[in-house]
Parts: sequence; C-alpha cells; structure tokens
Amino acid sequence: MDKLSRKIIDAHGGLDRWKKFMTLTSRLRQGGALWPLKGQGGKLDETSVTVRLGQEWASHSPFGLEGKSSLFKPDRVEIRDAAGTLVEALDDPRLSFAGHTLETPWSEPQLAYFAGIAMWTYLNVPFLLAAPGVVTRPLGEWREKGELWQRLEVTFPPDIATHSTVQTLYVDDSGLLKRHDYDVEIAGNTPGAHYVGKYVEVQGLRFPTERRIYPRQPDGTALTAPLVVSIDLSDIHLS
Repeated sequence: MDKLSRKIIDAHGGLDRWKKFMTLTSRLRQGGALWPLKGQGGKLDETSVTVRLGQEWASHSPFGLEGKSSLFKPDRVEIRDAAGTLVEALDDPRLSFAGHTLETPWSEPQLAYFAGIAMWTYLNVPFLLAAPGVVTRPLGEWREKGELWQRLEVTFPPDIATHSTVQTLYVDDSGLLKRHDYDVEIAGNTPGAHYVGKYVEVQGLRFPTERRIYPRQPDGTALTAPLVVSIDLSDIHLS
C-alpha cells in the first residue's frame, strides 16, 4: 500500500483491529430520489444490513413490507420470505443491467444486487484498500467546503463487484473519509459524489453514520440537488 492508503486505514482504526471481526450489522434509515425512480420506493426505508468483512456477501432484512430478506453475492442474489423460503433468485445478476440508464426500473432481485454491492462497499471501505488486487494512486489536493482534502484513486480488480472499477476517495488531514466518488455502472454509468460524516467509534473502529449522495458534474464538483440517496446508520455492531 502507498503511504496515503496506510494513513487512511489507520485513521479508521487500523487493519489489525479490522481483521479481528468477520461481520458487521447496522440499522439503516434510507431516502432520496433513487428508490422511487427505480420503482422500489419504500422497500428499504427502514431496514438492517449485515455484511461480511472481506468476503463479498450482504443481506438486508426486512426487504420490503412483507418481512422478506435478501441475500447478495456477486454471482447470485436471492429473496426469501419471512419463513426463509426462497421466492426469487437471479444468477449472474450484473448481466441483467445491460442497457440500463438511470431511469430504468429495477426488479426486486436487481434492487437486492444494488443494495448489496453498495452497502458491502461502503462498510468495507477504507479497509478494502488492503485487499488483494486493489491498486491505489494519490491524485493530489482538492479544496471543498473551506477544507483541503487529499484524493486517492482506487482501482478494483474484476473479482470485486462494486459501483465502478475506478473510484476516488477524499480524506481530511487526519485521514478520515469525507467523500467517495464513483460512476454507477449498472445505472448507465451515472456519476455520484458520496459525502460521509458524523463519525462514531465502534469496538475501536471509526464509522461515518451519515451518508448523502448527489450528482457529480464533469469538473468533479457536486450538485446540491437532487439528493439521490440518503443513508443514516445506527446500532453498528461487529462480530
């Protein structure tokens, strides 16, 4: 890892401490324009997510008003009812987004895939910087909101399912994440600027509990509206 990557990981609690845990669970309150735009408004407004640390796996419960739950892995997503019975599945889910634009509606398995890659990525960053095959490159300074941030370009290997192959992290002087940019490949490469804040310390690790995602312009600046996605986390627990 480069020097900036190490600084970022250390600021969030350190790789050694992170490796002591296998899963993370959190309550989520979510909003924004994306969910109704995709025909899935209300499905994940109030839910819990569990992700594995390292291995790519995530589950949301409840998934919709009927008490269903989702299971995401890169090669398959499943929807199960309240009794645990499989009601719908989708193999090779990323292929199902071919030709999609930002306005293309999603099926429930597609929603489960998007929510899975999103929350797994968010909750494993910045420790993913140390994952095999991940390549990082410092991009220099960026001034925003009266602060001077450092930027880090992150290139993910093909075996990690995430928003886009190349993403950018912005961090403050201490190494804490302030912003996370990517292009949502499965929604027509829609560019997003994802701001994080309101950090809490949980079992020796630091996590932002407020996430707000806005459209990103070609010059790298973010629009102030519309609010594409809002995510508020609480009751974070590692095991």
